[in-house]
Amino acid sequence: MAGESAREMPAQSSPAQEELAYRRRQIRDALLTVGSPIIMIALWELSVQTKLMDARFFPAPSSIVGTFGQLIVTGTLLADVWVTLVRVVIGLLLGGIPGLILGAMMGLSEPVRAFMKPIVAALFPIPKIAILPLILLIFGLGETSKYVSIAIGVIFLMLINTMAGVMAIDKIHFDVGRNFGADRWQFFSTIAVPGAMPGIMTGLQLSLTVALLLCVATEFVGARSGLGYLIWNSWQTFAVATMYCGLVVCALLGVAFQLVIDLLERFLIPWKTHQ
Repeated sequence: MAGESAREMPAQSSPAQEELAYRRRQIRDALLTVGSPIIMIALWELSVQTKLMDARFFPAPSSIVGTFGQLIVTGTLLADVWVTLVRVVIGLLLGGIPGLILGAMMGLSEPVRAFMKPIVAALFPIPKIAILPLILLIFGLGETSKYVSIAIGVIFLMLINTMAGVMAIDKIHFDVGRNFGADRWQFFSTIAVPGAMPGIMTGLQLSLTVALLLCVATEFVGARSGLGYLIWNSWQTFAVATMYCGLVVCALLGVAFQLVIDLLERFLIPWKTHQ
C-alpha cells in the first residue's frame, strides 16, 4: 500500500525545471505575439491579390508600405505622430493623476466613497465624445480643448481601478499601519498606492488606449496636425493609402503602449509577471 501511495504522489518539479518551463512559456508567448499580426497581414495581402477584397477600399499592405516611406521622407507622418503623442501624454497626466488620488481616497475612506460614488455613477456613462461640442464651446479649438477631452475620459478609468485596487488590499496591512502610528500620507503612499498597484496598472493601460482614441477623435475637428487630422484629411481627399497609414500607426502605438505597461509592471509589480 505504501508503494502504491508513493507511485500515486505527483513528482515535484525542481526550481530549475520551473524556471525552464517559465522561459519556454515566454518564448511561446513571444512567438504567438509576433506571429498573429504577420498572419493577419499575409491574409490581407492574399485577399487583395486574389480580388477577394477591393483594392480601392482595402489597399494591399505592400502598397501601404510605399506610402509609409513617402510620408516618413517628407516628415509629415513623424510630425503628426509627435503632436498626437504630446497631446496624449499631457491629457493622461491631467486626468490620470487626479483620478489616482481620488480613487485612493475613495478606497481608504467610506465617507468620501459614499459622497463620490453617485457623482461617478452619473458622469462616467456619458459618452466623452458627446460632450466635445460643449468642451469646444468653453475652451475653443486650441490645444486646451483636446487636453480636457482626454483628461475627462481618463480620470474615471484611473479612479475606478485605483479604488477597486485599494479596497482589495488585505485589512491586516492597514491594521499594521495603525499600530505603527502611520498618518494619512503614509497610509496613502506606503499602503494604498503600492497595494493597489495591479489595479493602477490596469487603469493606466485602459487610460492610454482611451487617451489615444479621444485624441484622434478630437483631432478630426479644428486641428491642423496629428494622426486624427491625417486620417480625416486623407478621407476627404480619398487618399486611401495615406488614411490606412494613419490607422496602422494608431495600431502600432497601441502595441507600443502595451509594451510600456509590461515594462512598468515588471519593475513595479514583479511578482505578477511570474504568475
